[in-house]
Amino acid sequence: MSLSQFHSVSVRLARLVRPKGVPAWRPFSATASTARPDIEPSQLTIERTTSPRQLPPSSKLLFGRTFSDHMLRIPWSEKTGWGAPSIEPFSTINLTPAATVLHYAQSLFEGMKAYRHTSGTVTMFRPDMNMKRMNNSARRLALPTFGGDALIECIRQLISLERDWIPKEPGHSLYIRPTLIGTNGTLGVQPPTEALLFVICSPAGPYYPQGFKPVALYGTTDSEYIRAAPGGTGAFKLAANYAPGVVAQKTAAKAGYVQNLWLHGPEHWLTEVGTMNLFVVFKGEDGVIELVTPPLDGMILPGVTRDSVLALARNHASGRKQLQGLPTQLKVSERAVNMGEIIAASKAGRLVELFGTGTAAVVTPVEKIGYMGSDVIIPTGEDGMGPVSKPLWTELVGIQTGEIGSEWNFVVAN
Repeated sequence: MSLSQFHSVSVRLARLVRPKGVPAWRPFSATASTARPDIEPSQLTIERTTSPRQLPPSSKLLFGRTFSDHMLRIPWSEKTGWGAPSIEPFSTINLTPAATVLHYAQSLFEGMKAYRHTSGTVTMFRPDMNMKRMNNSARRLALPTFGGDALIECIRQLISLERDWIPKEPGHSLYIRPTLIGTNGTLGVQPPTEALLFVICSPAGPYYPQGFKPVALYGTTDSEYIRAAPGGTGAFKLAANYAPGVVAQKTAAKAGYVQNLWLHGPEHWLTEVGTMNLFVVFKGEDGVIELVTPPLDGMILPGVTRDSVLALARNHASGRKQLQGLPTQLKVSERAVNMGEIIAASKAGRLVELFGTGTAAVVTPVEKIGYMGSDVIIPTGEDGMGPVSKPLWTELVGIQTGEIGSEWNFVVAN
């Protein structure tokens, strides 16, 4: 590399580096400042498909297999900033074989949902949280940031056009996948000079169409596979974080388990369940129920569902809004928990339940953990859920579907 090339790379890195003293997992503002042109919704153009398709029957919907007629595209370049957004017919993306996304995994994404209420109103659930996290991930990969409100408006117009792709049956939704990739054809590890932000939509049915089915987890230690480590990228929704987990999940499946329970360090601290956040419920010696989730320490993804569950539980505990069926005495903690504590609570009869949370399934109950050659049995109710997860799930789904009013719902169309 010549001196001039080195200087060019250094300047770009300096412009995109994280502010001094800010930890990697700190959420940034949904509206990012930039000297170059930001996303401008007023420049949005719409090209309708000439071959519209019909929404398949709900019984035939498989998650992530069917896509709506249109997609959103927004180009970016280092010289000109964000270009004009466009809604176009769903199609392939033309990339040079030298595109940085293909060689250096400069790719990140988000997962969101739009819901059709019984009144016909269409809403998105807490999209501002996804924009904050997406900008945070972009900074981590030296990809361009953007105005969160501007992208939400562009997505709103896309969903308004695709509202017929939102199934009307209860428990259904339109899954939304915003993605940002580096596209310039330059070999060499450096900040991208060109990028593409695109959004695709996929109609989705209930994650558990036949009712909740608790899953069995395989306790995966650092001696086998590592999902994340301090100072790494576990707190960001990067494409590169997901592919390495496939082999680990296959190993768990081969051993008779559904997913991995990621354990960190020699103490085997619980971090995440597969690609979901994790909650454990204990009953203290004083009878108080404690809802515990690992803290956002740089290895844990700041999930929107995780944040929502914590907010609902804390509102209940404080008396601000109590939820029917949730224990009156409830303590909410963000703290570390290891397998030693899980096993001790199980033996003492104080392990109440364990569940994962995420956009796709909302809540996933756990029935057992395979750990060091034996199974730790997790209590579950007759319907598969526990006494804490069920009231929280009921409230959360009620908000998402419009049965319960909430400021978390962003109106797309009435």
